[in-house]
Amino acid sequence: MPSSPLTAVAPDAPIPHRKVIRSWTAPLGARSTGYAMLLTVVNLCLFAVWLVAAALAASPLLKLLCGAATGFFIGRLFILGHDACHQSFTVHRRLNTWLGRLVFLPSLTPYSLWNVGHNIVHHGYTNLKDVDFVWQPHTLAAFRALPAWRQRLERLYRSGYAPGLYYLVEMWWKRMYFPTKKVLPSQRREFLWDGLLVSAGALAWALALAWVARASQQSLSLVLLCAFVLPLVCWMTMIGFVVYVHHTHVEVDWHADKATWAAAQPFVSTTVHLKFGHGIDAALHHIMAHTAHHVDMSVPLYRLERVQALLEKMLPGRIVMQDFSWRWYFDTARRCKLYDYHRRCWTDFAGRPTSAAVPASASASAFVTSADATASSGQVGVK
Repeated sequence: MPSSPLTAVAPDAPIPHRKVIRSWTAPLGARSTGYAMLLTVVNLCLFAVWLVAAALAASPLLKLLCGAATGFFIGRLFILGHDACHQSFTVHRRLNTWLGRLVFLPSLTPYSLWNVGHNIVHHGYTNLKDVDFVWQPHTLAAFRALPAWRQRLERLYRSGYAPGLYYLVEMWWKRMYFPTKKVLPSQRREFLWDGLLVSAGALAWALALAWVARASQQSLSLVLLCAFVLPLVCWMTMIGFVVYVHHTHVEVDWHADKATWAAAQPFVSTTVHLKFGHGIDAALHHIMAHTAHHVDMSVPLYRLERVQALLEKMLPGRIVMQDFSWRWYFDTARRCKLYDYHRRCWTDFAGRPTSAAVPASASASAFVTSADATASSGQVGVK
């Protein structure tokens, strides 16, 4: 914990440099290898229990319910792997790497390719046009230039009903499962090996279910549907939804050029803290405390909640916070179709603004450059 109390930044003051903010969060972000291992074992066991139940349950309805639960625990394992890939899960780099590969297997996620797309591209350039590809909105001109079938697909993606399809096609298939040189010009041997690893995992999973179906005299198609296809569909819907709501909001901007993007302190301004009740935040390993994660990727998931609380105390009015409701979600899906980078606002598919425009001068004056922030850091902090 900090040795002296911290003073909140005034709402009209510049956002401090990221190094200053991370000096606040660092004392709260200690990693625990023992706790990380416990989380891994518990979640692997729960995944196995629900998977076996989906394969062996006698009732088709029960098999479907167990299959959906299996998909949820694939998501929980993936969140652990996400931390491991950030090297924030345990204190050991090699252990993080191999734990990451292990807990990524049920989601069929190639570790090294996720690392490049997520850690380097998404975190390095969050919401920067033509760099960060995660749910990047088209401009009106770019949308109209798409062929008719691709326009229909984009409308489906942004309808609110197809986040899983978006993740399957645009993120997993194109960018993680043996991506082409056109998508990923830099090819590494580890990309190939990780692709082969998840392929072998998928094949072993399907063959094991085929053996179970035969041994228990069940329908092979039903077992594969409930214990293989459905869990993956539920998982992809879950991750597609999560990455969408993390960075899509009428108060979250996208940026067309690197200078404007850098001036906007994007590690704070491009993320949403989506708040759930009824224990859902804990069930998702607190990954929805997403500002904390983008500010300091070294903070493990089991410390995110208190780091997020500190940031919201220290940066009042600067962090986008949203109570979740389905009304809010579908209203966001209705309003956030395209983005106008000149007027700095979201629009519908006809180009009509659906959020308040952000004047360039206002955006620039609200933030400071790294040098200015470093110079002003003495005014922020400890007293």
